[in-house]
Amino acid sequence: MSRPDDILKVHRLAHAGGSAALLEWLASHLGGWVAVVDPEAEHGSAPEAAVRGAAELGARGVRSAVLHGADCATLLFALDGRRVLAAVLEQPHHPDAPALLADAAVPLGLVLRAEEAGRREERVRRAEGQAREAVLHLLMNGWLSTAHQIAGTLGPALPDPMRMYVVECPTGRRAEVARLCRELTGGRAWIVRCPVYVRHLIVLAPPAPAAGAAAGDPLAEALVEGARDCAVGVSGELALREAPTAYTQAFHALAVARGSADRHARFGPGPELALAAHEAGAAWAEALLAPLHTYAPRRPQDPGGQELRATAHAWLNFTSHATRLLKVHRNTLAARLRLIEALLGLDLARLADQAALSLALRLTSGAGPGPGAGDRAGSGGAPGTATPGLDDVLRDPRLTDWARAHLSGLSGADAPPGARDTVRTWLAHDAQLVPAAAVLGVSVPGARKRLTRIEALLERSLLQSPSARHDLWLAHRAEELAG
Repeated sequence: MSRPDDILKVHRLAHAGGSAALLEWLASHLGGWVAVVDPEAEHGSAPEAAVRGAAELGARGVRSAVLHGADCATLLFALDGRRVLAAVLEQPHHPDAPALLADAAVPLGLVLRAEEAGRREERVRRAEGQAREAVLHLLMNGWLSTAHQIAGTLGPALPDPMRMYVVECPTGRRAEVARLCRELTGGRAWIVRCPVYVRHLIVLAPPAPAAGAAAGDPLAEALVEGARDCAVGVSGELALREAPTAYTQAFHALAVARGSADRHARFGPGPELALAAHEAGAAWAEALLAPLHTYAPRRPQDPGGQELRATAHAWLNFTSHATRLLKVHRNTLAARLRLIEALLGLDLARLADQAALSLALRLTSGAGPGPGAGDRAGSGGAPGTATPGLDDVLRDPRLTDWARAHLSGLSGADAPPGARDTVRTWLAHDAQLVPAAAVLGVSVPGARKRLTRIEALLERSLLQSPSARHDLWLAHRAEELAG
């Protein structure tokens, strides 16, 4: 052995490969068993002499020791805390082995501390990400006070009013784009990794000074300029309590941005369904969801009404991907959906019932005790003696006007041939491509291409959730009822 060469090798391994590479090389180089031993931890495969020797080293308060056995020697060198570098070598071992282990103990101790610090940093980063995701979940379900409390601890404060941005990043670049966004907003934006789509960042930022509806968005422009392979969808300027609406708007705008040369788009102007339907539909929505809001589970561990409401909202927006948002198994999601169907008397395989539930959730804020219940956004509709049905709500002239405005693009000058028939057929088959394509007499890819063109026309996402399919169904039904 050449001690200078060995020392150089030890430091290179510690720097490039970490503790595992260094220990592996020491074991190979010395022809024995070499590991880090903590006498208070379990070491199922560690030699008894190494574990016993490490405990003895700590008890005696010495920095190194050698224990001689009948046919082997155990060399021990104290690291930081209780940990010990231990080597069990057959006799006779090389005379330079103690010096090499002593030389290796210092860089090994340093790299172990660095690795532990890295693991702690990763745990903190993961915990912060989960906390930010929890804030987003609270906002989407109307718990503003609790969301503000958690956000105030993590920083920055949640902007109100705000614009929401959905940024679609190349795989593996979300962290880089998040850093760019923090720089561009001076740290004032609330940035969350989307829990559903692994390429999406969700950004809540204070609105830029008004520059007219036709003007671009400075933050979106700067993001695309700094990350050319990103696409950005931008919501309108909304109050924080309207976060669910803002997310849907930004997601629809993203569908437009993907096909735009600018790679960014702001949600187009147009009447909002919830605003048009609120007066006519609030009582209907409260009556429909009353069994959900008043549901009390039999067992404490089962989901209550508010959790079922959040499940319904997540599933309507993200279908099977809702498991990622809710952090539940797909079987748990399926069981909850069956319970929701039973409580509300709906068949969620039918697009009509999905649309009804989607509208009802947007017209109510929920009920029942829970964190922040005193400051939820909105309030439920007043109970009435004669509650209307969904068709009664959709016959309201305000809904008729909304429906005609919502569908006008399908028959405008820019509409592709057969756009209205394509959408009507797709909706009639519960937004399923395969049966719709068969009725239209085209292939499934052909039907998909038609709907993709219609997405750009309507400036709404149809094929990727959150989809505008529920609003389109309601608009067609309202138009049909108007004759």
